[in-house]
Amino acid sequence: MIPLTVDEIARAVGGTLHDVPDPTARVTGPVVHDSRQVAPGGLFAAVVGERVDGHDYAAAAVAAGAVAVLASRPVAGEGGAGVPAVLVDDVVAALGRLARAVTDRLTDTTVIGLTGSSGKTSTKDLIGQMLGRLGPTVATPGSLNNEIGLPLTALTAEPSTRHLVLEMGARGIGHIAYLTGLTPPRIGVVLNVGTAHIGEFGGREAIAQAKGELVEALPPGDAAPGRGGVAVLNADDPLVRAMASRTRARVVLFGESADAEVRAENVRLDPAGRPRFTLRTPEGSADVGLRLYGEHHVSNALAAAAVARECGMTPDDTAAALGEAGALSRWRMEVVERADGVTVINDAYNANPDSMRAALRTLATMAGGSRTTWAVLGAMRELGEASLAEHDAVGRLAVRLNVTHLVAVGGQEAAWLDMGARNEGSWGEESVLVSDAQAAVDLLRNAVRPGDVVLVKASRSEGLEKVADALLADVPPATATAAHGELADSAGDGATTR
Repeated sequence: MIPLTVDEIARAVGGTLHDVPDPTARVTGPVVHDSRQVAPGGLFAAVVGERVDGHDYAAAAVAAGAVAVLASRPVAGEGGAGVPAVLVDDVVAALGRLARAVTDRLTDTTVIGLTGSSGKTSTKDLIGQMLGRLGPTVATPGSLNNEIGLPLTALTAEPSTRHLVLEMGARGIGHIAYLTGLTPPRIGVVLNVGTAHIGEFGGREAIAQAKGELVEALPPGDAAPGRGGVAVLNADDPLVRAMASRTRARVVLFGESADAEVRAENVRLDPAGRPRFTLRTPEGSADVGLRLYGEHHVSNALAAAAVARECGMTPDDTAAALGEAGALSRWRMEVVERADGVTVINDAYNANPDSMRAALRTLATMAGGSRTTWAVLGAMRELGEASLAEHDAVGRLAVRLNVTHLVAVGGQEAAWLDMGARNEGSWGEESVLVSDAQAAVDLLRNAVRPGDVVLVKASRSEGLEKVADALLADVPPATATAAHGELADSAGDGATTR
């Protein structure tokens, strides 16, 4: 974080000092909202959550080295002494104001905002790794993309930071507009408009309206050199392409469409399910081989390549950076091969219809038509009235892709998955409905054989990562690279082209 005095912080957030013995004391450490993460010289934000009130941990945070606490009420420490605090009406809103104050001081930093219905975290991780080659880069850890996580990420930036890559999530109209107000981006990336959270938004058009708030916040494209806004839009998604009319920024299209400035040609998957393609840009072409698994990562890689290009990276350097980038965030297409040859694909962090379809296609590719496959699937949440149809469609797709076994885990949504599979393929025991993750583990332990491929995927609330963890605990992995689980690199001969 850029060092600030407690008094400067109070003025930035519109707060008042309370029990602060030295207003000139400097906050030099991280700003955190988890008292276990407090470091000497830091600032603790006492956020009030659904189950935990940060004010209860304010004294402990100061004892651990925090200079002060951002709080909505005075807090007493041991012996009745007051905890040094900056008092505000709303701690979360104050975090946002502090992030804006710090971001405004990052005059040599390119701020990149990214949103989309799916692929945000994977693409953000790619961009962060690629831009790290060009200079100090800060990127959102994991999926901390809301009104708390985004400012906390921005507050880790320092004067030397060249790139600040921020994932932006939304659960309603106005959410992204709020986030862009905290950390105004110069480059904005919109990946896609899908059906994730469609139950909350009410339709894809409303999702597009919300996602497009990112490009509306960009500066004009004809601003001073290095200051002009750039909207990086998916040419293959009509709702995203249409956002070009909503921005003053220069528009750069990515995708497989012929008019995309940054596009992929000769797309194929190697036998392990990893994409290979030719990257085409106005500056030249280069061959790309990703370490990530699944065809859907081609679009993510193109978005990352478009951002890298805007930041000065050549096509050859872009291809090399993409080829070396790995999966940084857990439970997103983690592929691990057990010592007995069973391959476990842990994609249990989240699920929506688009990502579920992509994962099933990857499973089918990795099977190569000869290995037994297991799709262990749970509910996709927040689909509203579309939930029955979407779950039914996923169950049917599993049959069409020749997945050998479906294990549907959970309640009503799982029953719809099972129903779709049975209705599509007249399945009998190929599809099994079980009550919970432990029941799935019990079934798989007795049924999975060496050489099988097991996909585990559901919305985060279902906790299906427990299934993958249990399968890997039963037999140690063949390698120690659990996060990236490399299979034999067999790009080229035997690759499948669509």
